[in-house]
Amino acid sequence: MNQPQPAFRVGLGYDIHPLVAGRPCILGGVNIPSDVGPDGHSDADVVLHAVADAILGAAGLRDIGHYFPNTDTAIKGLDSAVIVKKAVAEAKAAGGWFVGNVDIVIIGERPKVMAHVEAMKANVAGIIGISPSQVGIKATTNEGMDSIGQGKALAAQAICLVFKGN
Repeated sequence: MNQPQPAFRVGLGYDIHPLVAGRPCILGGVNIPSDVGPDGHSDADVVLHAVADAILGAAGLRDIGHYFPNTDTAIKGLDSAVIVKKAVAEAKAAGGWFVGNVDIVIIGERPKVMAHVEAMKANVAGIIGISPSQVGIKATTNEGMDSIGQGKALAAQAICLVFKGN
C-alpha cells in the first residue's frame, strides 16, 4: 500500500525509575532539591527520557535503549540532554522531522516540582531547539497507590508532535 505520508506525526514516551537516597534529583535537566533522586544507568532524568522516546517514536525509530543501552559502561552517569539531542538528530536524519511541541506529565509524590516548572520548560526547550512556549509540563501524584504513590519511584510521560521541515 502506497499511502501519502502525513506532514506531522505524534509520539508517546514513558519512563520510570526508583527513588533512592543520595542520588541527585535531575528532572528536565534541572537539579531539584530533594533527599532522594531517581536511580539509573544515566543521570536517570525521567522527564528527558520520556521526551527522547516520544521524539523517537514520532519519527518511527527505536527507543532510547537501542541508542543508549544500559549495559554500556562508557555512558554510565550520562547527562540525559545528550540522549534528547541524539533523538532530535535521529528524527531529522530519518525523514526531516522537527519537533513542534512536547507535553510532559511528571508522576510522583516527591519531590514537589511545581516551583521548578519554568526552569524545566526553558531547559527542555533549549535542548530540543524550540521555544519554551512549545513545552508543557505538569505534575500529578498517584494518590498513594503503588510504588509511585508510596514515594518509592518517579515517572514521566511525554507526547511529542513532529513535523516535516522544509
